[in-house]
Amino acid sequence: MAQVQHLENQPQRTCIGCRKKGPRSELLRLVADGSGSSAVVLDERRRMAGRGAWLHPSEKCLALAVKRRAFGRALNGATGTTDVERRITAVTKAVDTPVAAATTVQPESGSEN
Repeated sequence: MAQVQHLENQPQRTCIGCRKKGPRSELLRLVADGSGSSAVVLDERRRMAGRGAWLHPSEKCLALAVKRRAFGRALNGATGTTDVERRITAVTKAVDTPVAAATTVQPESGSEN
């Protein structure tokens, strides 16, 4: 219950892909690269200057954002999403990869003979 209440108190942001609102901590903040290029950069610390856009870290939301051309609208013409795509696919692959965890099976209490 405390976890749910904690998420409700966080600022809400709207994903540029699926257009659903969510807590700021669950979305990635993206900004346009300020060096004159059209690249979209992931703002890991959520502190970079400039207008930001928010995206769920999922391939589905990324695909929707690309299809809708949301990056260019949200970030004043920035369209280079290679950095963002690389990050989201890396996260997705890490989650989908089965981990060979060393699990020890312990007998239930009272069944140790």
